[in-house]
Amino acid sequence: MEAALATAVGSACDLDLWLAPFLDVLGRKTRRTWAPFYVRGLLGPGERKSLQPMAMQLGLGGHDQLQHFIASPAWDDAPLWAVLAHAADRMVGGPDAVLVIDDTALPKKGTLAVGVARQYCGQLGKQANGQALVSLTLAGQDVPVAVGLRLFLPGEWIKDPDRCAAAGVPDAEIVSRSKGDIALAELDRLWAAGVRFGTVLAEAGYGASAAFRHGLDERGLR
Repeated sequence: MEAALATAVGSACDLDLWLAPFLDVLGRKTRRTWAPFYVRGLLGPGERKSLQPMAMQLGLGGHDQLQHFIASPAWDDAPLWAVLAHAADRMVGGPDAVLVIDDTALPKKGTLAVGVARQYCGQLGKQANGQALVSLTLAGQDVPVAVGLRLFLPGEWIKDPDRCAAAGVPDAEIVSRSKGDIALAELDRLWAAGVRFGTVLAEAGYGASAAFRHGLDERGLR
């Protein structure tokens, strides 16, 4: 029992140390206060990650404060991505590191979630209703660190600005972009942040795109 408690305390301290630089750039004090609770709720036990079950797991008197944290007006997340990029490079970056580009699929029911459409879902191995995201992972020394995750907006959404507006999609994001375009833009963001890697790996769907391959060539990447 004492060993388990010591492990739990050590894990909590490790998480606090990891979160500290992210909290420093969050801005408002309320965000800095409630972000650790939300992260612990996501990482904690239990399959249900809606706010009420998470608040119960965390021992909170209610979920109102978590709700305010999630529902607060949109804020600039660029500083958080920058902190993550620097941390990842410090851990595994270098000329021998690789940047892994892949799709992440989230099965979804309904039609209201941003970008949801009938498209290929890797989790299910077939066409299904869901969201598709472009993910980037920096890997080195057998350690992978996620550094990017951007939503792909299907053509049926691009052609329906009213639907986009109802879902809260910013006007600047209602632009037709392939997954390869998104991946290259994220790659450039990481490069600008000083992330070091020598090779790019991607699944066949990206490799089949001449524009994506030429984009890597133009950047001098293998």
